[in-house]
Amino acid sequence: MKNRTYNIIFHTHTVSGIVISVVLYIIFFAGSFSFFRDEIANWERNESVEITDDIQLDFDKALDSLHKNYNLYGRDVALKKTYIEQRISVSMSASKDSVTSNKTEGAKFFYLDTKNNSKHTYDQSYTLGEFLYRLHFLTQIPYPFGYYLSGFVAFFFLFAIITGVVIHWKKIVSNFYVFRPLSKLKTMWTDAHTTLGLIGLPFQFVYAVTGAFFMIKLVLVAPSVLFLYGGDNAKLYEDLEYSKPQYQFKNNAITSNFNASYYVTSTKKIWNDFDVTEVHLFNYGDENMHILVNGHLNYNTKFNGIGEVIFNVKTGEIVSKKSPITDTSYLDGVKNVLYKIHYADYGGFPLKIISFILGLITCFVIISGVMIWLVARDKKNIPEKKRRFNERVVRIYLAICLSMYPITALSFIAVKVFQPTNSSFIHNFYFMGWLLLTLFFVLKKDLHFINKYTLLSGSIIGFFIPISNGIMTGNWFWKTFLNQQFQLFFVDIFWLILASLTLWISLKLKRLKK
Repeated sequence: MKNRTYNIIFHTHTVSGIVISVVLYIIFFAGSFSFFRDEIANWERNESVEITDDIQLDFDKALDSLHKNYNLYGRDVALKKTYIEQRISVSMSASKDSVTSNKTEGAKFFYLDTKNNSKHTYDQSYTLGEFLYRLHFLTQIPYPFGYYLSGFVAFFFLFAIITGVVIHWKKIVSNFYVFRPLSKLKTMWTDAHTTLGLIGLPFQFVYAVTGAFFMIKLVLVAPSVLFLYGGDNAKLYEDLEYSKPQYQFKNNAITSNFNASYYVTSTKKIWNDFDVTEVHLFNYGDENMHILVNGHLNYNTKFNGIGEVIFNVKTGEIVSKKSPITDTSYLDGVKNVLYKIHYADYGGFPLKIISFILGLITCFVIISGVMIWLVARDKKNIPEKKRRFNERVVRIYLAICLSMYPITALSFIAVKVFQPTNSSFIHNFYFMGWLLLTLFFVLKKDLHFINKYTLLSGSIIGFFIPISNGIMTGNWFWKTFLNQQFQLFFVDIFWLILASLTLWISLKLKRLKK
């Protein structure tokens, strides 16, 4: 490679990395905790559930309860399980019965507890796990700006990965085995950046591609909507299989009772190891009522096995069937595989833990890249004013990024102590605490202090998380282990291990002489 080409790629890599560094760190730090979104949500609610995608619900009892409260006649009703938790989402369209004037006939959305059929609004069901999950693609910024910002950051991260590989290509293997912690500061940061960057390269590439796909796919398909579909979004969604079928409302009530559980059981009999994740009822109580049962094969049976059956309730016949074994299309493969590898929810705790570690490694790669940038510009030939400016920029950057650790740990305690919580409480506590910690560390004007005491404070707070859980609920981690409540046990032990590790690192940090 010519020197000019190398220099262009090197500076492009540096600039693109620096520009997106803060937002990218936030995405990966929050995203690392998002791998345990379900465990955090269940830990916060003190609920232990079976780890399965299959809806565990008495459908007929639940529908009878909903019918008494909302008069389901003429509605489309969807019961869907998205996460491994005790609550499922319930979506109800407005009634198609034009003669009704009851206000309860309007569209509804809420969460239903599968054990006691209690109903909860989205705000009441909001957890710290949900907050961190949504923070990792910046939904706290008004739509669509947060989505697009996270998507374009992922896109530029992909660009930084590719240029980084090109820069190190000739020595990519030899540099992997080189680490010189006792050498000069720039060399140490460069070695750490290169080695850990190479370790996490496949992980980072996958998340850059999938993250960009999820967040800016609307921008990517906009030309298709305009030129291929004439602006018809509905037709595009139909071709991409995001929309549900429509059935005409006859306005003639069925006289016999129907058993929703029968159709769910019938679907499971068609395919072994089939997990039902959604039950959709069209024209509830009408003679043209249909039931769609959707789900997938267990991942031990087939990684990408999406299937569904649609029944006509009046005749009991199957009007449509999509086999998860033989009818998996290329479109299914693209959509479902991208989701699965991004969320890492198909390999149990081991895969989630590995993904969490790789996520934190990526956070360190981001920080080390910024430190390389600072040290490379801390030279005698650089004017003192410019050196102070560079140091101030990095100090603000580190204060913002590293403060996420102690405020995240403190938020785990807050959601336990101040039960019940809601989205407003979590947002205010996290962002106000994050701002105060950032200002405190910025005003200290000491990079070593920021590095050391963000880790130290987060570690100390982390040790109190299982203690706060034990005091507030009586579910100490040894009890949850004996009771086989592994989701509750995992969160407590996770924080004990993480806090111990970061405490050890913080005690090892020494102030380096220039």
